[in-house]
Parts: sequence; structure tokens; C-alpha cells
Amino acid sequence: MSNITLAEARQIIDAAIAKSKSLGSKMNIAIVDSGTNLVAFNKMDDAWLGSIDISQKKARTARYFNMDTGIIGSLSQPGSSLYNIEHSNDGLITFPGGVVIKNASGEIIGAIGVSGSTVEDDHAVAVAGAQAIL
Repeated sequence: MSNITLAEARQIIDAAIAKSKSLGSKMNIAIVDSGTNLVAFNKMDDAWLGSIDISQKKARTARYFNMDTGIIGSLSQPGSSLYNIEHSNDGLITFPGGVVIKNASGEIIGAIGVSGSTVEDDHAVAVAGAQAIL
């Protein structure tokens, strides 16, 4: 199993910060490795304190299930196959802002979680970060 390096995580955070600034948002950005261990974290100045935990849980949720957290959210609605999954694993976040990170070979090496704005902005920032090392 391949893992993200600290250098890659910093590169991803820099790209995510740049995207966040372009959107006029202040974000919390978490990077986990393939085992869901926190590798890097950045709280932009004046970003919401409540989003620190959310960003880390978004990253872990994306890696636990190897899919964007928004997809998990659509699968966890009442009557859907993953209904109530957000109550597992000490709490999951099942709305957009968590994205898996792949290396150039397509292997999942970690995930990014972003929180601090709308879920649309959170997702856009996470995608920008995840694509930074491709």
C-alpha cells in the first residue's frame, strides 16, 4: 500500500489554499494517509473552529470508503443502502468536501477533507488539492 508523503501533503494544502483564496473562503484542510492517519493540517486565519473536526472527519470518511463524501451522502439518505452510516466509525461526515487522493499510477495514497464554506466550495477546494500531485 502506498502512502502520501509530507511533501505531497504540503503541495496539496498549498493548492487547496490557493483555490480557497480564489473563492474568498477561509478553510480548514486536513490530509490523511492511506491508513487514515493525519499527515498534515492547515487552519486558514479566521476559519471556523467548528470546521477543524469536520475537515478531518471528511478526509477519513473519503478514505474509509474510497469515494467522495458527497457520494456517500447520497447513498445514506432514508431508504438508501447506506442509511445511517454516518453513525459508524466514531462519526462520519457524509456531505461534500472529502476526496480521495491518488498518485500518478492511480493508487489511493490518502484523502483530503475541507470545511469552512458551502459544501460546493468545500468540494471544489478538496478537488483542487487532490489534483495538485497528479
